[in-house]
Amino acid sequence: MKKIFITALFLGALFNSNVTFAQTETSGRTVPYRATHTKTTELKHTKLKVNFDYEKEQMNGEEWLTASPFFYSTNELVLDAKGMLIHEVALDNNGKKTPLKYEYKNDVLKINLDKVYARNQDYTVYIKYTSRPNEVKQEGSAAINDAKGLYFINAQGKDPDKPTQIWTQGETESSSAWFPTIDKPNQKTTQEIYMTVPDKYVTLSNGILKNSQKEANGLRTDHWVMDKRHSTYLFFMGVGEYAVVKDKWKNVPVDYYIEKEYEPYAKQIYGNTPEMIDFFSKKLGYDYPWQKYAQISGRDYVSGAMENTTATLHGSDILQKPGQLIDENKWEDTIAHELFHHWFGDLVTAESWSNLTVNESFANYSEYLWNEFKYGKDQADYHQMEDVNHYIHNSSDFKKDLVRFNYNSREDVFDLVTYQKGGGILHMLRNYLGDDAFFAGITDYLKTNEYQAAEAHQLRLSFEKVSGKDLNWFFNQWYFGSGNPKLNYTYNFEPVKKQVTVTISQTQDEPFQFPLAIDVYENGKPKRYQVWVNAEAKNTFNFDASKNPELININADGILLADVTESKTPDQYLAQFLGSKEFKSKYIALTGIKDQVGKNPAATKLLAAAVKDPFFRTRIKALELVDLSNAEMMKALGSDVEKLATNDPKTLVQGAAIAALAKTKDKKYVPIFEKGINAVSNSVKGNSLAAILAVDPSKASSLADKIDLEGASEEMLSQLLPIVVKNKVISQMANIAPIAAFYPFVKFQDPELGKVAEEGYNWIMSSDNLKATTSITKILGQAKGQMGENPQVKMMISQMLKDGLSKKMELLKQNLGKASSINPQIDAINKAIDNFK
Repeated sequence: MKKIFITALFLGALFNSNVTFAQTETSGRTVPYRATHTKTTELKHTKLKVNFDYEKEQMNGEEWLTASPFFYSTNELVLDAKGMLIHEVALDNNGKKTPLKYEYKNDVLKINLDKVYARNQDYTVYIKYTSRPNEVKQEGSAAINDAKGLYFINAQGKDPDKPTQIWTQGETESSSAWFPTIDKPNQKTTQEIYMTVPDKYVTLSNGILKNSQKEANGLRTDHWVMDKRHSTYLFFMGVGEYAVVKDKWKNVPVDYYIEKEYEPYAKQIYGNTPEMIDFFSKKLGYDYPWQKYAQISGRDYVSGAMENTTATLHGSDILQKPGQLIDENKWEDTIAHELFHHWFGDLVTAESWSNLTVNESFANYSEYLWNEFKYGKDQADYHQMEDVNHYIHNSSDFKKDLVRFNYNSREDVFDLVTYQKGGGILHMLRNYLGDDAFFAGITDYLKTNEYQAAEAHQLRLSFEKVSGKDLNWFFNQWYFGSGNPKLNYTYNFEPVKKQVTVTISQTQDEPFQFPLAIDVYENGKPKRYQVWVNAEAKNTFNFDASKNPELININADGILLADVTESKTPDQYLAQFLGSKEFKSKYIALTGIKDQVGKNPAATKLLAAAVKDPFFRTRIKALELVDLSNAEMMKALGSDVEKLATNDPKTLVQGAAIAALAKTKDKKYVPIFEKGINAVSNSVKGNSLAAILAVDPSKASSLADKIDLEGASEEMLSQLLPIVVKNKVISQMANIAPIAAFYPFVKFQDPELGKVAEEGYNWIMSSDNLKATTSITKILGQAKGQMGENPQVKMMISQMLKDGLSKKMELLKQNLGKASSINPQIDAINKAIDNFK
């Protein structure tokens, strides 16, 4: 599962502000120990025959479930079955059905078997049922904002702008909303599914399509077979009008199911998949273990993406066009993430949600591995820096263990600790063990536990087995403990001893132990020292030095997952930028001079070096800091920025350079801006538009329509929001809805932008635009998972929705002729309000 966090511009504005909301009271509450599910039954094979009622949004199902007692003899089978109608339960003996007594209540189906069965004595139970996903009562979370398991999208075809689709979402325990099963991650089974659908649709499920049979009344039945055991939450069905673009890795089919509008761009979006499979197979020492690999997207998907075995489901944000893709494939990290799960999660599965990190931290770290291999270490380090910073700056996660048995809800473990912090921890372990031992340990873990469930201790044992090192100290503090080092430091030079003394202080409650890289700078050049910091509040180290060092740089390689407090001068940051080889140290130096830009010559020199840096993210950050309205900076950097605006190989850099030129409001750059308006790149187009309007605002209404903001970055949306709102560019209304939906939070970070966002919200809610309204209700639904349990936030968002509802009701009164388009908007807002009750 790739969880898509509502990012910095929205909720991050609140997390990083000084505003504090009262938290839900938890004192005195005892959180139960979340033990791994006790296995009384071992599932063996699941056979399903299903067809769909599009009008009722229900599924008719038949199931043949083969199982046996796990260890102790029993005459009972207990299954999860959520929101269903159960029509028949019988013992199936080679096609002969014998009715069985059963009890179905509270979403649990208890079946009395015909006799007492012993361990490994198989039986097959037949169940005829109706799946009613809209009757499922369980709620979603921050990671998965709905939990009804089976989803009918535009089932009656009433929305002309949305395709009709069916897809399933099993994680965490929602597969039991569409077939009775033991819905726990430590249950594995083979499967086969017969899906009967209208012949115009294609289907996708786990495993291989064995055959396809035409039926009466324009229907077709597809038979999908998965002959290797996998967990029940990974079962998948997808139905819709898709183009299927074929690819392969070796002899393994690699298929891309894509909405037909995007078929020409399928290889641009998904095309690195075979290379990823090859790279991961070699890196892990374990070839891709499944019969095929397919990827599909689903409209209105309830999360980011999901690693259903051999049939990954992506949210529709993966659908991108050339203007987006030429800037960057923003979904490529997610594609790598879900693929990697086919080893970590699908092949070897976390035995409990408490141990989820043995799935998700590895999938998170796969993004680092892929970036490192394909795009270089700087890009990998940048990506991980962003990930770890999301965790570091979210103080509410500081006290959560990586492996935790005390969560309130299983959905709670899908968070920045399990994912981002977990990935950072693996990076530290890799560097501590060395590449050879680290990847050999991974291979051992996969081979030892293949097609089984596992926990963090088994991961530790594999690394210990390979390396010969005792790793209890590492796992105890990083896996079974919480928090991270919070460091500050001082240093003193002793001229008589020719030594510099560095004192490292840990300010968190429980000190950690860890290796640490320290750079000591003399004459502009760093000397690297590797030290061991003990689990003490203060550690002191002495290094030889011929004179007082220009600076000390701790965590110089950026590997330690820590929050470091330091204060350096612009000259020191300049020395650090010029002397460092590691990306993170250079980036910290670059961002460290932001308050000195235009005030200090060293800051200007640093920017001059940074705009020429080989890594494009560094160039972009430098351009964001450049202020060419400053005469000295224009003299030092003007020509370089102009060259980047026209000639940089990265369109994102071109866009950032155009934005830097725009700050001058100098008409001599208009030809560059006008040329940019006709570029393919969304970044170049969007920044060129904003630049032209900075010089000549009268052109807003004629140019704003030209920019495709669908899927645009938050930065570009925030930049163009005032243009769209002030000029009432209706064609862009739905695209600016995500920022408009969060106007109270945006205000905390940027009051002016927040004011415009609020104006945009009121404009949308006073307009007849279904797409924009549903976009707002969807993103506010996601907010409920991440922040909505906070009572003040719930009240705030609920009031926003009620205000919006009043505007829609007024619009309905004024324009009854268009009730057919306004009523669905009212329904969407009412549903969102209900979610916040």
